[in-house]
Amino acid sequence: MERYAARKMKEQLADFARELGERYGAGVLPRPAARPRPQAVAPLGRRPGRPGGDPAGPLPESSTSADDVVRAPTIALGLVPRPDGGYGIAVRYRLGLPRARAVVRKVADEVGPDADVRRTGRIRPLGELGPRRLAPTSQAQGETNHVRPLRPGVSIGHVGVTAGTLGAFVRRPDAPGEIYALSNYHVLAGSPQANPGDVVLQPGPADGGLLPGDRVGELTRVATLVAGEVCATDAAIARLDSSEVDHTYPVGRVARIARPVGGESVEKVGRTTAVTRGRVTAIELDDVIVGYEDLGALSFDDQVEIEGNGVAFSRGGDSGALVYREDGTAIGLLFAGSESGGQGGKGLTYANPIDVVLETMEVELAATERSSDGRGASGM
Repeated sequence: MERYAARKMKEQLADFARELGERYGAGVLPRPAARPRPQAVAPLGRRPGRPGGDPAGPLPESSTSADDVVRAPTIALGLVPRPDGGYGIAVRYRLGLPRARAVVRKVADEVGPDADVRRTGRIRPLGELGPRRLAPTSQAQGETNHVRPLRPGVSIGHVGVTAGTLGAFVRRPDAPGEIYALSNYHVLAGSPQANPGDVVLQPGPADGGLLPGDRVGELTRVATLVAGEVCATDAAIARLDSSEVDHTYPVGRVARIARPVGGESVEKVGRTTAVTRGRVTAIELDDVIVGYEDLGALSFDDQVEIEGNGVAFSRGGDSGALVYREDGTAIGLLFAGSESGGQGGKGLTYANPIDVVLETMEVELAATERSSDGRGASGM
């Protein structure tokens, strides 16, 4: 199928799959009539106007528990590249429960030979406890030591978080003289209780990072993640104390971005698995359910799926790594991984499209060359 035809089929199948899911079991998250525009805000951990602040209230209660959502017979649908240059339909389901398999069979029958069906198991952020928990420092192949100048791929984290990966350096157009570290919400903030100005350490606390010597900056902005709403990106930025950073590691200055089309060979450098290589196996995946320790089960749309070349593309602690093509063009921000679905029973990796991340956070890659009018010279 051509890409447009595959998208239309995916849209039709999504309605069909949700009807089946509601028929076969509870826990299906409601879908808004229109996908909300992703936003970034200063962390809202404490309410202003009170001495010392006041912890934010609990997340809104829902009649549907996170466990119900994870066990619900819903599926993620996306586009999968075909050898002939066309596209098929990616069908991803989490658990092998009879009702889930029944939904998958009916959807796959509707698609026919263009269906690419995989069981992913549960999907978690790659930094929290769970099926793909953070690898201890002794088992990490990446950089878990104190590294100056800062460079992509090193261990980093909120002072109250374990550790994740520094993905890239970015800047805000309204403050071109400042440099920010880009990573995930669950790496640089870690919980709804995080506050603007919270300390960020390199290495992260799980790798021995301590105040004051390992401080590198402070939390500035986070992407909004709300249970019951469709999410787009798990991202955050931290303003760095020093603008002396290494833009060239490991593939030179990453100054261009692109939307993945599927099938690309990609790489990443992460805190746990260092440099790994893989292939984009699906794009535009909707209804990817990710289980968070603090936020519950969140649904992400328009996600990128990556499979490692013979080995897992990522492990716990690689959250926040930048995913880039072999030519150094950035395509995504790594944030989650599955229990299974990849080669040899290994998990799959999920990334937010980098253009959505940068637009949401209102930043650009710091390595981007700037023209005389102050605009970034690189593009899609």
